[in-house]
Amino acid sequence: MTKSKKQWYASWFDTPYYHILYKDRDYTEAQGFMDNLSNYLNLPEHGKILDLACGKGRHSVYLNSLGYNVTGVDLSEKSITHAKQFENDTLKFNVHDMSKPYPDTFDAVFNLFTSFGYFEDEKCNLKTIKAIKAELNEFGFGVIDFMNTNYVIENLVAEDTKTVEGIDFHQKRYVKDGYIIKDINFEADGEHFEFQERVKAFTLEDFQLLFDKADVHLLDVFGDFKLRKYHSKTSDRLIMIFK
Repeated sequence: MTKSKKQWYASWFDTPYYHILYKDRDYTEAQGFMDNLSNYLNLPEHGKILDLACGKGRHSVYLNSLGYNVTGVDLSEKSITHAKQFENDTLKFNVHDMSKPYPDTFDAVFNLFTSFGYFEDEKCNLKTIKAIKAELNEFGFGVIDFMNTNYVIENLVAEDTKTVEGIDFHQKRYVKDGYIIKDINFEADGEHFEFQERVKAFTLEDFQLLFDKADVHLLDVFGDFKLRKYHSKTSDRLIMIFK
């Protein structure tokens, strides 16, 4: 049996099975979100964007195609190695811990698709907000796109099996100790694997406390990728704009 012993995101994200399980994500919707977000923020032409927790770089690549100067960073060395094939003069990728300030400043810092609240040490959540503040230039905006915890918990599917590329991923979801947890187990390549995803069940009020401690100011809140009004019970997403 293979079971992750280090921080879950450092091991699970680095496996090919993670990308198999989530291969059907709607990237057309995600690109529409990038269009809406960059238009709303009215970023300068050729503006600089830091994509925090960029994964394999798909969204960084798309933002770069819109004309922005993009730096994508992620803790996963394998994801960054994959992303580096897309580099050009205005698109760079680096391995970086997002709880530490990146040594540059930007017109916008994006933390997208619930790439927050992973840390074992909760102090790193506040450190990440402070790092984003340090990474923004005088006119820059921070963006955190998180799940709407209230909606997710209300609609949590306790157990299911998802079959992708012949692999049966057995998934169990539950809430424990302030985290939304998903246990994933499957057989592949002659081995049994077990992984766990754990994300802190942050609400808007929890983020506001972090923002206050980091001395950043919440400017706007949206509830979906089309930037419609946020409703605590019914919105899919919790998208926060701050500086």
